[in-house]
Amino acid sequence: MTVRRIVANIATDDMEAAKRFYGDLLGLDVLMDMGWIATYGSGERMTVQLSFMEEGGSGTPVPDLSIEVDDVEAALKGMKDAGFRIEYGPADEPWGVKRFYVRDPFGRLVNILSHA
Repeated sequence: MTVRRIVANIATDDMEAAKRFYGDLLGLDVLMDMGWIATYGSGERMTVQLSFMEEGGSGTPVPDLSIEVDDVEAALKGMKDAGFRIEYGPADEPWGVKRFYVRDPFGRLVNILSHA
């Protein structure tokens, strides 16, 4: 047996907020939209990963999601320009990532990062 995909499911009654944050700001494509469910993703090949954490690193709380981007500075600017409060960072971490934490419109703590 091989795991082919892992999907994070986030409950919401505001599908437009999901589109704005994950589609417009993070640039994910709508892969499926049936009205009651919209799945966002990317044509990029992604690795299946699950992380189990006691803390988020550098004394931070464990984030609900981690999203790797190619330009963390552009993502940071987009979040700030859209009025989202940055909860941590930006920080250059000793394990080789630059990252920041932001809450999505549903209260999920999102770790947005780039590898050095």
